[in-house]
Amino acid sequence: MKDGALREPTFLILTALASRPQHGYGILLDIEEISGGRVRLRAGTLYTALDRLAADGWVAVDREEVVDGRLRRYYRLTEQGVTRLATEVTRLQAHARVADQRLRALPGGTA
Repeated sequence: MKDGALREPTFLILTALASRPQHGYGILLDIEEISGGRVRLRAGTLYTALDRLAADGWVAVDREEVVDGRLRRYYRLTEQGVTRLATEVTRLQAHARVADQRLRALPGGTA
C-alpha cells in the first residue's frame, strides 16, 4: 500500500532504519525494542518486506560485509523512505490528537 496507511511491520521497519543503517538481525531486535516486545518478526517476513520496500524505493542496501564467513547486508532509508515515514508519523499524530480530544470530551474525561 504505497499511499495509504502503513501496516505496522512496515512502519516499524522504517522506524528502525530511521536511526542508522542496520543488518537484518539488528532490525529484528530494534523492532522488538520499539514495540516493547509486542512485535517479533520472523526473518523470512523481514526479508520479504525489505525486498518490497526496496522495490518501492523506500530502503536500499547500504553496504555488505562478511562476518564469520556469512554475508551481512545493511539496509538504510532512502529519501523517499524518510518522506514516507514522516508522512505516516504526521497521519498517526493527527488521528491520535482527534482521539485524545474526544476522550477528554467524555464525561469524566479519561485522557
